[in-house]
Amino acid sequence: MKRFRPYRISQEIRDQYADVQIEISDFIYPYFVTEGENVKQAIPSMSGIYRFSIDELLRDMEELTVVGIDKVLLFGVIDDASKDERGSAGFSPENIISRTVKAIKARFPQTLVFTDVCLCEYTSHGHCGLLHNHDVDNDSTLPLLAEMAYQHALAGADFVAPSAMMDGQVEAIRQRLDQEGLSTKILAYSAKYASAFYGPFRDAAGSAPSFGDRKTYQMDFRTKNQGLEEIAADVEEGADWIMVKPAMSYLDMLYRASQQFADYPLVAYQVSGEYSMLKNGAAQGFFNEERIFFESLTAIKRAGANYIISYYAKDFARL
Repeated sequence: MKRFRPYRISQEIRDQYADVQIEISDFIYPYFVTEGENVKQAIPSMSGIYRFSIDELLRDMEELTVVGIDKVLLFGVIDDASKDERGSAGFSPENIISRTVKAIKARFPQTLVFTDVCLCEYTSHGHCGLLHNHDVDNDSTLPLLAEMAYQHALAGADFVAPSAMMDGQVEAIRQRLDQEGLSTKILAYSAKYASAFYGPFRDAAGSAPSFGDRKTYQMDFRTKNQGLEEIAADVEEGADWIMVKPAMSYLDMLYRASQQFADYPLVAYQVSGEYSMLKNGAAQGFFNEERIFFESLTAIKRAGANYIISYYAKDFARL
């Protein structure tokens, strides 16, 4: 009889035999940034998460740096009056993300800044690209994504992260950055599924589609191999890092991606719905919050993620 219980008889022994360790350096913390001053708006569907104006975001980052988190991902939030059919506010030279990048780099030069590149937060229709006959026009969207990425890179972003799921978006951005002589890296949202877990994010970013859904360009979650094919295409087009999103319901895809693309840093996004599900369940007393988020993050790391985007990053770092 093989005996396994001796590996578990005390916390010290369990720690000794733990195969997976999460480090604070594994985390990328997401921020929602909005216009104005002295703005810190609670997001009702995401307890403990806020929309910040640039000045308040910098104040919040003081705590972030104290607990050791040195990577952030930025999402822009603008009012409806500033949106148009093309999402022009997202790629204008004075766009909110570029101004935020400059402010962060001036105050926290060692922080790695990732910027989301997508039109959904900036278009009046809430879709991720230009529309033609009530569907996204893939190829006419590519130059706009490339321009947005260029503006972010010009402002000092370390990584641009195209999330629109347009075919050829990585190639278009890579060509534009290379043409301009910029060394900014690309984190590709390679395997991004059409998921119900994004609901709270759309509340936070004000990016819900005004009609229809995003199933014609985000991946069908019933597929098994498309995610790997999407990753392979992004790598071929010039991606530096790759991503699987969401995380907790796609641990199989994380593992397969980590095995097939072992030479590329792999990021997993524990998305808004996954965060809110755990947060609200803990608030109802269904489970211990620290234990449940630690277990969920460990599962993501165990499946093969090198980095984790999570709204729980600060809570983990405080432990």
